[in-house]
Amino acid sequence: MVRAQQFGGNDLNTADVSDLILHVLFIVAIVAEAMTAALAAGRRSMDWVGVFLLGCATALGGGSVRDVLLDHHPLTWVQHPSYLIITGGAALATIAIARIVDHLRRLFLFLDAVGLVLFTIIGCNVATDLGMPFIVVIASGMITGCVGGVIRDILCNDIPLLFRTELYATISVVTGTLYVTGQWIGLDHGVATFTAMAVGLTLRLLALRFGWSMPKFVYTSDLH
Repeated sequence: MVRAQQFGGNDLNTADVSDLILHVLFIVAIVAEAMTAALAAGRRSMDWVGVFLLGCATALGGGSVRDVLLDHHPLTWVQHPSYLIITGGAALATIAIARIVDHLRRLFLFLDAVGLVLFTIIGCNVATDLGMPFIVVIASGMITGCVGGVIRDILCNDIPLLFRTELYATISVVTGTLYVTGQWIGLDHGVATFTAMAVGLTLRLLALRFGWSMPKFVYTSDLH
């Protein structure tokens, strides 16, 4: 988790409160990711085991791939097995309320955007704590924020959102860069975190609202 802290007592400082808020947002984000993955599983007529696994893989897959690549152990869900119960349970619960969840599409798009920027910052923190160079820190953030969705799309036989023109990975890179730069120039951890999140979230929501996208590469060979 982001700068894992122990919460308790009456002497919570600003950093403790900041991390507590981020932890709550993290739980909300992984639940939302698992629930949207469950809908994707339902569209592919997967059984309940498939729904459970897809929910867990989508919500926790980005962090797992990051940890494997950085040789960072234990993996998040190994250290916190409750995350498997939370995400898998949320995915299975979606089966009963699928129509309600489907009608809350805008809410889940918003929560997905929150998850993207939050997971990015978590990934940057992990790489920073391991003493990785700047480019690896940014890549770690992007992997954490984006790869869970890639796993979901691949397992559902869809073109991953990361490889489409929609602004997604770019926003992760911007968020990570702002966060790491803020840390480098000496900003308070909470200020750097929430500034980067606010900018990244705003960009993602504007991209969804106005259909902003990256340029397409279209190539057609004239050779016959």
